[in-house]
Amino acid sequence: MKIAIQSVILFFAFFPFYLGSEETKREITICHGDLPTSMADFVSDPEFVKMHPRPLSIVHEGPGEEIKFDTPDGKMASGYFIKAKTDSDKWLFVYQEWWGLNDHIRTEADKFYKDLHGDVNVLALDMYDGKVATDPAEAGKLMQGADQARLQSIIKGGYEFAGDNAKVASVGWCFGGGLSLKSALAGGQQNVGSVMYYGMPVQDVEQLKTLSSDVLGLFATEQWISKEVIEEFASNMKKADKKLTYKIFPGVHGFANPSNPNYDAENTKVAYGMALGYLMSKFNG
Repeated sequence: MKIAIQSVILFFAFFPFYLGSEETKREITICHGDLPTSMADFVSDPEFVKMHPRPLSIVHEGPGEEIKFDTPDGKMASGYFIKAKTDSDKWLFVYQEWWGLNDHIRTEADKFYKDLHGDVNVLALDMYDGKVATDPAEAGKLMQGADQARLQSIIKGGYEFAGDNAKVASVGWCFGGGLSLKSALAGGQQNVGSVMYYGMPVQDVEQLKTLSSDVLGLFATEQWISKEVIEEFASNMKKADKKLTYKIFPGVHGFANPSNPNYDAENTKVAYGMALGYLMSKFNG
């Protein structure tokens, strides 16, 4: 009897490891009843980590400056800021990948600034408070350890820095793709648009009902933020009576990052064209 009890205890002690099998991971990804809710859910999956090889080094020389701004939780936040050529209430918030606010993201901010003709203030927010990773394992730890309350406070601090009259759109990739949507939700009536590059969507219909804009989703062909996850998001946006336009590109997660060895120039060009056209319609509409 004692041996039997010990066997049962051992089974349940090791049961979570069975849940980590490849077969179960596939089920978690594709079953609508068990859809993942956060990109942090994937950090322990070695295949997900493989989709984020160490970024290539780039040299950034841009027109922006490093700034500090207050946040509602009493701490200072930082970001890379490019001021519009003339006084403007148009703002674009740029959200980092899981690596942190690195020179790649600063370069992307510069590109949007230039292609929006310098008419829009661009702020790339530092969501890790100065921490930047180049190793995938370290990046995973930073993303998994990010405090949700602090992330919200940084977003709200960005809105306060922009001012009460600011009309704000957002764009982000990977971890930042989800933050772009959360930024839109946090912005209330100041939000005018959100672009999500292969980010985890908010699925709660009641939250989505509070959106003041539509959303553009630029997704990848992958098993994590999968077709099923995206379709569930589309369904929930419809239930919330909000518009979602999206495209699933035939490229891997991270395909639009030039510093990623898996970079896909052709898909990136199409996706960027969609993102830029969407943002121009929001700022010039």
